Amino acid sequence: MFWRSVVGKLWFTILFLVCFVLFILTILLLEFFQNYHILEAERHLLQTADKISEVVDRYESDEDLLLSTTDLVKDPASRAVIAWGADRQIAAESSSENLPVIDYDWFKSDPDLSTVMEEGRDVKKVADLSVGETGIMVVGTPLNEGQGAVFVYQSLDTIEETSEQTTKIIFLGAGIAIVLTTIFAFFLSTRITSPLIKMRESALELAKGRFNTKIPIRTHDEIGELSMAFNRMGRELKFHINALNHEKEQLSGILRSMADGVITVNRQGDVLLSNPPAEQYLEAYEFEHQGADEHVDLPEPLQELLQRVILEEQELMTEATLQGRSWVILMTPLYDRQKIRGAVAVLRDMTDERRLDKLRKDFIANVSHELRTPISMLQGYSEAIVDDIAESKEEKNELAQIIHDESLRIGRLVNELLDLARMEAGHIQLSMESLDMESYMHKIVRKFQGVANDKGVILHSAIDPAVQTASFDPDRIEQVFTNLIDNAIRHTESGGEVFIRVEAGTGGWVGSVSDSGLGIPEEDLPFVFERFYKADKSRKRENKNYKKGTGLGLAITKNIVEAHEGSISVHSRLKEGTTFTFKIPYHQ
Repeated sequence: MFWRSVVGKLWFTILFLVCFVLFILTILLLEFFQNYHILEAERHLLQTADKISEVVDRYESDEDLLLSTTDLVKDPASRAVIAWGADRQIAAESSSENLPVIDYDWFKSDPDLSTVMEEGRDVKKVADLSVGETGIMVVGTPLNEGQGAVFVYQSLDTIEETSEQTTKIIFLGAGIAIVLTTIFAFFLSTRITSPLIKMRESALELAKGRFNTKIPIRTHDEIGELSMAFNRMGRELKFHINALNHEKEQLSGILRSMADGVITVNRQGDVLLSNPPAEQYLEAYEFEHQGADEHVDLPEPLQELLQRVILEEQELMTEATLQGRSWVILMTPLYDRQKIRGAVAVLRDMTDERRLDKLRKDFIANVSHELRTPISMLQGYSEAIVDDIAESKEEKNELAQIIHDESLRIGRLVNELLDLARMEAGHIQLSMESLDMESYMHKIVRKFQGVANDKGVILHSAIDPAVQTASFDPDRIEQVFTNLIDNAIRHTESGGEVFIRVEAGTGGWVGSVSDSGLGIPEEDLPFVFERFYKADKSRKRENKNYKKGTGLGLAITKNIVEAHEGSISVHSRLKEGTTFTFKIPYHQ
């Protein structure tokens, strides 16, 4: 509204002050001019009475001349009475009809006017006539010889009429002054508030984040200096907010790039800040407790740790397991001067470290297990030969053959361990060649055709015509196919099928080996590429004549594929079969 604006308030204040001053000034001027007119009228009447007294002294004997001279001397609106006593008096005519003729008795009866004749001094008086409502102003002066007096009086209406005219002029001047003051005040208010309105609009723009807004500087007074200060403030705000945004983005980038999770909470347990690893932990906790009646922002392990940190005011650590993953949580208090305002928790996913530690322990156990069996067989069969338990030459040859096979198995295990160690250390060297895929795959399939026929497994192969040539290490890729096809035939029962395919993919060619065998349990799929891992926990084979695996083939296969900058995956269903798929990018 207008009255609530600065323009309205400033305009109303100036107008009120000016009107108040004009009101006081008008009252004082009216009082002054009213008194002034009365005094001027008294003085004028007294001068007139003195002149008439002189005329009386000169023309006392001729009344007609005296009256005509008196009419010339006095004001036409006044009346003059010349009295020598109660028996002799004359009165001059007046142009005012409301002014009656007053006889000598009235002057004589008035205590003030009677002193003119008795004491011989001038008298001025405002009196009321008993006839009518009009008051009169009377002055009296004695004659020079002291034998009478001259009274001149006039109606107060004349004085009031003069005062009214003066009052009208004063009120007209006051009205003009008020109008001019209103225009001036409104103009001044507009000039003052116009920059303020610009500042308000600029402040709203600053609140919206538009820091390039500037206020035009039209004056060099306080308002101009305020505009300059406002523009400087906008520049400083832009600089500091850009600096804050830069620091915020830098901190956010650091938090996002951290492998550890970071969660900042207040004393109430509300999450204030978190990075992607921490959000994964929170999402996993929410997923695990999505059936709970109460939704909790902060996981229970962190809540308990937060309460302990607030009470003990020191850094604390705990461990938690969530969705099969192990987390180590380190929480540190955050201080607001002397008071703890919250805490920051660092969450480290220790699952891989624990898994690697377990793999290291399992590796020793697996190697010991894999070596113990052939060594025990070597020891047992060699003792049988030494103790002459085998009597015939055929039996000795059979025992020697078993010892030979087990020694080869030990050598194969040791060589594969050495190859795997070199591959994981990054010491693998590839001999890249450009080969014809059809002839290359035909050679590999033909190598396993006899093994498949002995097992009663049907072997199929399909090569995409789009893949005519490819560049890779032929010995290493042959080792990949050998491991995959050997596993497929080994785990496929008689009458089953094994499919070998080579297809064109996006950015590389795709090889796959599928079988219709026993399949791999779902819980074992994530671990099939680990060393010495076997889905058959008993480590037994129904076919005693078939060679046992070392458990390193798939680990070696994965390292070879990754050395070619490729990827390998497995899909399987129990009792339905397994499919291993790997992709090798085209190498120039």
